Amino acid sequence: MNHRIEVTHADITTLKTDAIVNAANNSLLGGGGVDGAIHRKAGPQLLDECRTLNGCETGGAKITQGYNLPARFVIHTVGPVWRGGNNNEDDLLASCYRNSLRLAGENGCHTIAFPGISTGVYRFPKERAAGIAIQQVKDFMEHNTTPEKVIFVCFDEESHNIYQKLLNR
Repeated sequence: MNHRIEVTHADITTLKTDAIVNAANNSLLGGGGVDGAIHRKAGPQLLDECRTLNGCETGGAKITQGYNLPARFVIHTVGPVWRGGNNNEDDLLASCYRNSLRLAGENGCHTIAFPGISTGVYRFPKERAAGIAIQQVKDFMEHNTTPEKVIFVCFDEESHNIYQKLLNR
């Protein structure tokens, strides 16, 4: 199983995968962090397509073309804002991964790359988020052949080390 999951320290907008996941906000119309970087690199057509999607609920996911990105698709998912852990944050984050993986499979994506959903401005604790992400991916891959490879893309060394440690358990 672990040969189907990898961790890398990179800029997600540079990866040539079938899909990259965007840690989006509910509007899907761009924002800061990875969301802003994806929108900038994809070009204005991404925003135009996102305007037709009528937003996305927290825990949900929607798919668009990748436009100027090396990835064919962008899967936009809206993670929860961390409010201390007693407001369904874990379940909502798990739902982001499940829904993104489902969309990837339905669209024939063999490779998908995930950022650390909700771990930036939404302040979800990184180790807790990584544990949820890895468990959801492993559970999904146990029962599905597509996607064939999942890449966790870490923007910083701390996150990379967390994912590597949890994956090697």
